[in-house]
Amino acid sequence: MKFNGKIISLKDNTLLTDFLKNNNYEIPKIAVELNGKIIPKTQFENTAVCDCDTIEVVSFVGGG
Repeated sequence: MKFNGKIISLKDNTLLTDFLKNNNYEIPKIAVELNGKIIPKTQFENTAVCDCDTIEVVSFVGGG
């Protein structure tokens, strides 16, 4: 799997929400692109990811 530009190994298919939580992401503060498509947060729990996928995660940061 390509995750934020790095190649990692994903042994088993998993749900996107579980993958993100296992990588310490706060779901309300991120946007996810899976294989070139933005995935709505409402679909995280219904979207499976596998070792052949490409995921990009963008975190929202406040400040000024």
